[in-house]
Amino acid sequence: MRQWIAFLSVVSICTSLTPLPLFAETEVDYNYLLGDDELTDMTAMDFETLEAFLTRGSLADYETEDVNGHWESAAQVIWDSAQAFDLNPQFILTMLQKEQSLIEDPDPSQDQLAWAMGYAVCDDCSKSDPFIQKYKGFGNQIYYASKRIRESFLDDLESRGYTENGLGPGIEIEIDDILVVPANNATSILYAYTPHLQGNENFSLIWDRWFTHTYPSGTLLQDKETGGIWYIQFGRRRAITSRSAYLSRFPTQPVIAVSESVINQYPEGDPISFPNYSLLRSPRGTVYLIVDDTRRGIDSQEAFRAIGFNSDEIIDVTWDDLAVYEEGEPITIASVSPGGSLMQNTTTGGVYFVEEGKKYPIMSKQILKARFDGWAIFPQSPEDLEAYPTGDYVTFPDGTLVLAEGSPDVFVISEGKRRLIPDESTFLAYGWEWPQIIVTNERSVLLQSLGEEIPSILDQSESTIFDTAY
Repeated sequence: MRQWIAFLSVVSICTSLTPLPLFAETEVDYNYLLGDDELTDMTAMDFETLEAFLTRGSLADYETEDVNGHWESAAQVIWDSAQAFDLNPQFILTMLQKEQSLIEDPDPSQDQLAWAMGYAVCDDCSKSDPFIQKYKGFGNQIYYASKRIRESFLDDLESRGYTENGLGPGIEIEIDDILVVPANNATSILYAYTPHLQGNENFSLIWDRWFTHTYPSGTLLQDKETGGIWYIQFGRRRAITSRSAYLSRFPTQPVIAVSESVINQYPEGDPISFPNYSLLRSPRGTVYLIVDDTRRGIDSQEAFRAIGFNSDEIIDVTWDDLAVYEEGEPITIASVSPGGSLMQNTTTGGVYFVEEGKKYPIMSKQILKARFDGWAIFPQSPEDLEAYPTGDYVTFPDGTLVLAEGSPDVFVISEGKRRLIPDESTFLAYGWEWPQIIVTNERSVLLQSLGEEIPSILDQSESTIFDTAY
């Protein structure tokens, strides 16, 4: 571990007559390694998730003394220091992997464990130096490194804008012949702890692999602190501002609890405020039927009455309220079931979604529940159903987790396609839960064409498909 520690003098940054490159050829932004919120977000990972995260290596079963001499699990040692010094447990996990590969190493040495965070061991230091023996040991390493980060580096940055070794946001420094200008406190702390590019590049790559997830379009994220639910759609977060809107559009989709910093990674899009099948009246007087992200204008009072809409359900809204919806085909007096209905063949038992004079077959009970949970089903004779042209099969909604009976492959539905989740670790890291998986027949899964695989959080050599079907 190459780092500056408390007893080292302040680093003096020398300039060169020859201009230095601003950054090397790499995918890592050396000026921005980690967000400030990500460093201190104590809610990003709960204790149970932390324990599960350690199962990828030997630390799941490792027990040792903490800084107070108490015998504890590795997870408890990490958790206690994160809580004591208001740090994100994910940050400590990444540091342990960056320094000694301890999270994924199946058989670490005693030396790796003894200097787990690389704390107090500088370039030219001897690990046998009596001065640093108080920092030796897994529990001591995590405690004292966390303490230094909070009570020295972070406190200095917040009080005066730079650390004791001269690092701070906006302060240009030369590291390994590269000019770096830390963009924030978290990046400054990482360079204060490890004044070399390679170690910090490794930190950034590990962090991104484990904790920077691009959630598939159709994912519902819930803020752990506020309880607010956001819909991720095409790379943007859309606030769901009413319970009725949530229940009408996403009654069965999985919801993933995350920290605010995860949600804020996405630019904000238009809110989802009104439930499906709302009747919204524009300032001009046109009444629109809302279905998902589309508004359909009702072209006359006759059409309104003929279809059976209730004027008491009309909501007066602004143009801004309507602007978030795409304009769809108008609803006329000739429209049949513009809001859609479910019809069941009285002979075969098959169920169809009927909309605008067309019937769409529903292949399985699982799709029926995922799409139309709580809807009334109306019996129809085969002859009556025959009058409707047949459209495509109804598919699972975006955000659904599906598994074909007898298969180990779990998919998430996104933008109408099924995307393979490559391994158990990735499944858990994204925040999905086993009970959220819908088990159905193979044909229902194959209705959705195959899309791009979800990136694994594991190294490619470690990535495997789920061992068992859930």
